[in-house]
Amino acid sequence: MKIGDVRQMSADQLEDEILKLKKEQFNLRFQRATGQLENTSRVRIIRRDIAKMKTVVREKKAPDAGASAKKSGK
Repeated sequence: MKIGDVRQMSADQLEDEILKLKKEQFNLRFQRATGQLENTSRVRIIRRDIAKMKTVVREKKAPDAGASAKKSGK
């Protein structure tokens, strides 16, 4: 999922999507543990998508903090 798409979502949509991705991540971990996981790169993609969404949620909750971090280069 691209960051532009994530930023267009509302906070509620982001929370729902994070929950859905966490469930998928849980299922993928079980598949990997039992040797049934075929697409191992999916685990990495899901983890990164969750991180993107959490970052956007944090930016939306504290818009001043996100703007100052971008200006200072952090």
